Amino acid sequence: MATALFLIVVFGILAGLWADGARARELATRLAQALCSKRGLQFLDGTVVLRRMGLRWTRQGLRFRRMFSFDYSREGSGRHTAWLLLLGTEIEQVVVDEPEEPRPATPTPPRADGKVVPFRRPGKGP
Repeated sequence: MATALFLIVVFGILAGLWADGARARELATRLAQALCSKRGLQFLDGTVVLRRMGLRWTRQGLRFRRMFSFDYSREGSGRHTAWLLLLGTEIEQVVVDEPEEPRPATPTPPRADGKVVPFRRPGKGP
């Protein structure tokens, strides 16, 4: 009898943890979609991935701390990763690696004779 009661309690705890994790993942997905639409980014794959999970003491008690990652694209070119850190159901931190805009190449003026283009190292002036 005690064994059956113990198994029911353990199963109930596991089901509660699973349901809490599913709610956190749905919340993270909605937050990632909102973040991408606000910044004009394309939310790729339509999902988030749980990368880390742990426990943390707060004023409200013991809460789960989850780190989710998701992929996005700027104007359909490239694939970049962003991170959401949730403490329970609150956003603790958002990290979006904004890619640097490519700099246009400045053409090197030809030499006076027009046959040889001088070699110039990147980042150095003429």
